[in-house]
Amino acid sequence: MSDVTPATQYDTEKLDDMAELLRAVAHPLRIAIIDLLQDGQQLTVTEIQKRLRVEQAVASHHLIILKNKDVLRAKRSGKTILYYLRNEHISRLIFFAQQAV
Repeated sequence: MSDVTPATQYDTEKLDDMAELLRAVAHPLRIAIIDLLQDGQQLTVTEIQKRLRVEQAVASHHLIILKNKDVLRAKRSGKTILYYLRNEHISRLIFFAQQAV
């Protein structure tokens, strides 16, 4: 018989996934990108770069990190690639973080 009660059993894989997600967004520029993409916004790297006043390579680097961690998705529209949030839950995470500070 185990001394662990159901209330203290954790899905360690899910906890690892949650930690990975938090690490992916835990950068000021990535938080700003997520903020820009709220409410279904779809933007190109150039639009993001201009709004955040950073070099395009810097914006691209952070977009790739967010995309690789499945925070963002990208779709081709003609010759451009539009970035958007995978779901709006991540926007709520940012909202609550803003309220907490």
